Amino acid sequence: MEDVEKTTEEIEGTPEIKHLVRIVNTDLDGHKSVQYALAGLKGIGIRTAKILANNAGIESTEIIGSLNDSEIEKLKKTIDDFENVVPTWMLNRRNDLATGKDKHLIGVNLGLLVTEDINIMKKTRSYRGIRHERGLRVRGQRTRSTGRSGATVGVSRKRV
Repeated sequence: MEDVEKTTEEIEGTPEIKHLVRIVNTDLDGHKSVQYALAGLKGIGIRTAKILANNAGIESTEIIGSLNDSEIEKLKKTIDDFENVVPTWMLNRRNDLATGKDKHLIGVNLGLLVTEDINIMKKTRSYRGIRHERGLRVRGQRTRSTGRSGATVGVSRKRV
């Protein structure tokens, strides 16, 4: 086999791909398409990522590492202006308890607010808060036969 070296023209013809793209304090994989890379952010799914990319004027199937800095900035501005880009029914924090406004949380803020909400439920001793405290199912699932942990429950045969 011969060692084939690429000439400078071949190297310059292919765009340089950034391996990591930093958006909302999160490192995204630069080899994924825009819609799947943005779905790596907590609070953004594939559907909303596609809407954000289209609103920023970027093709959602384009590789995120091949975008130039101005396109990444457009994407960041669109994510910051999330509430005005998507319809209100797509927001994950509608009619917030503290402010009463509709907003969408992304990243670390989402996780912090969820744990804060759970702690408020525990303090007020609501039904859901008590279920969270005891480590039981919260959303009405059956607990008789599923979700068991610890020793197995069942019939044991009598030793002869």
